[in-house]
Amino acid sequence: MGGYVRTQLEYNDDSYGIRDNGDVNAYSRGYLTIEAKNDTEFGALSSYINIQADADGDTFLDGAWINIAGFDVGYFYSWWDDGLSGETDSLDSSFGALQNSARYTYDGGSFLAGVSVDEIEGGSYPTNNDPNDSLGVSGKLGATIAGFNIYGLAAYDFDAEEAAFRILATAELGPGTLGIAGSYATDPNYYYDRSEWTVAAEYAIKATEKFTITPAAQYFGNVRVGSEFSSEDAWRVGVTAGYQITTGLRTLATVNYTDSDDGLPGDQKDWTGFLRLQRDF
Repeated sequence: MGGYVRTQLEYNDDSYGIRDNGDVNAYSRGYLTIEAKNDTEFGALSSYINIQADADGDTFLDGAWINIAGFDVGYFYSWWDDGLSGETDSLDSSFGALQNSARYTYDGGSFLAGVSVDEIEGGSYPTNNDPNDSLGVSGKLGATIAGFNIYGLAAYDFDAEEAAFRILATAELGPGTLGIAGSYATDPNYYYDRSEWTVAAEYAIKATEKFTITPAAQYFGNVRVGSEFSSEDAWRVGVTAGYQITTGLRTLATVNYTDSDDGLPGDQKDWTGFLRLQRDF
């Protein structure tokens, strides 16, 4: 059993008047992970249940799946939920990346490959199909060599009949880790829909054993407006700082500025940020 207790103070200057609860908001969450494992003739058999409860009364299942011999089956976050380490980049879809899936991953240490079949219920841009009966498929290839990590993703949304692609790389460089990522979508779809293409970069500087500071930036080309990509662009810059106060207790702060001609609802010409205190157990 594990999880965390999180409380934070959030800021959004709401320059477009979209929010109703003001620029500053207090927010708290409890998160619980229940894990069970036992040995079998096929290797370790694992199961996981994640439960998230927010102070606003929203409580939900944030994952429930079974893992054995490289297979994951159940309700869990896909590879498209992964991002850079800071709090500036937006590399996932606006739909999120939590769904029922069946996935196989081969992990050879320095080489990784996998394929996932996903039920993307209610989460695609439908053509003539039923959005409640849609499937998608994703593939992943990755490698790790001497402090350099790189992986690529490719996915196809059968309901929208569109594809998405991503590459993400990190490298140990000087006192920190450099991270670069890019995504491209043929048209808005479940796997990526924020813009036709995007590039993001960050440098996570390990200032001390307990303190890390991460400046970052992202550019969005042809952002989505409605259900289509537009001819407008957007960019975001920010910095994230994290400090490990003591064992099990850490704090995180971020400040970001987004400038968008259109699209990215809620983020146009906006200052956002938060100050977080989290107890992990």
